[in-house]
Amino acid sequence: MTSTNASVQTTLRIPGAWSHPRELLERMPDEVRLLPDRLVLPDGTEVELTALPPDEQFSGIFRSACRRPATVEELQIVGHYTANIALTGPGGSLDAARAMMQAGAAIVRAGGVGVFIDNSGLAHGGGAWLEMADDGGPDALSFAFVSLIGGQRELATMGMHVLGFPDLVMNRADGDADTLVEVIRYVAAGDKPIGDGHILADDRGAPRFHVARTSGDERTTASPMDNPFGRLRLTSVKEIAESN
Repeated sequence: MTSTNASVQTTLRIPGAWSHPRELLERMPDEVRLLPDRLVLPDGTEVELTALPPDEQFSGIFRSACRRPATVEELQIVGHYTANIALTGPGGSLDAARAMMQAGAAIVRAGGVGVFIDNSGLAHGGGAWLEMADDGGPDALSFAFVSLIGGQRELATMGMHVLGFPDLVMNRADGDADTLVEVIRYVAAGDKPIGDGHILADDRGAPRFHVARTSGDERTTASPMDNPFGRLRLTSVKEIAESN
């Protein structure tokens, strides 16, 4: 069974053009059991399953949320999908995220054409999702589940709780999106957990960021995007030194 954090659930929505529920059942991989209300992975992990009817907004949301462009064929099917398979299951650890990635992959192999993640507002074409599921490493997991959001002054992550980590926020003056992606990959590797008061070094071992707990994002409260692990602010050590 997959280790989880009870306060985190991951929700995926997978559109497809199935003509009948029986078609989904017939195309499901042999090692995955599909029951009326849940999907059971080979290791026994159970994921809640709900079939949702199509709506007018989803296809546009999916298209705009794709981290990388989905294929023309995938987007055509999303534009005329007949059902959205919603999967809700374990979250809050790398193992749990990997299990949900495999659950989503099972539906894609059974005819789903993409995956939308409620926890981060990200979407991926089905082919890209299968590639990430086959990889299964920390980089693939963070790329799949964690989005970057930005305003004029700040950059922040959304979806780190799926992997079991606080979200990260930094001022644009302290680094760009590539900088934040580097830190996401470092955190997702899980070798050295970071928290309030830690110092992150650069690749030469020199201090680079001071880490401090900060307030959460009120806009995500009581939504799948809410991170129970909180938020950590990254501040350039150079900036701190110059301000003292």
